[in-house]
Amino acid sequence: MDMGKQLVQNSSKEQVTLVVFASDQGPGDAERTAIMSQSGTLLARHGAKIIALSENGYFPLPLLTSACSAGAEVEVICDKKISLPPALKGIKTTIIESQKDRLQALANMADCFVGLPGSLASSTSHFLSIAELGANKPMVFLNKNRAFEILRGFSADVFVHSFPKAHNNVQFVETVEDIWPKVEKLTFGN
Repeated sequence: MDMGKQLVQNSSKEQVTLVVFASDQGPGDAERTAIMSQSGTLLARHGAKIIALSENGYFPLPLLTSACSAGAEVEVICDKKISLPPALKGIKTTIIESQKDRLQALANMADCFVGLPGSLASSTSHFLSIAELGANKPMVFLNKNRAFEILRGFSADVFVHSFPKAHNNVQFVETVEDIWPKVEKLTFGN
């Protein structure tokens, strides 16, 4: 890629908006927190705008904190008013009470979806957003520890037949470092 094109891609005019589905609630371990922190830093370093979902007062705190600390523009779409910790007081929150309207808003805002290993609730919200879109926008899943292995099989067996673009738009990676190259390829066509 030539340097001029790279600079245009990293300018705010070409900023990628990523809707990141992640959760630090429910069964899990410290590795999930580390994955969210590393992902937030990585995506911020590449100039991505990060949008996350908050439902029932739960939101991906490690992701948002690391992204904000690294200078990312961050927004949270909420089902109701939430209390953010002092480190996140400056981020934008938008309240959309209806789940269907929240998911539609996420679908409209996203250039690409990123799914991090998390709770069943975050996976369900991600799946409902995919269904709302008809798999027409790129999706990158971090399949660390086979977190999305069932979805990988489902995407090969069901999405491909239901959504014509799914075979190109649904991608899986194994490490945090592999997320951005896949996002970049899917959104910029590199």
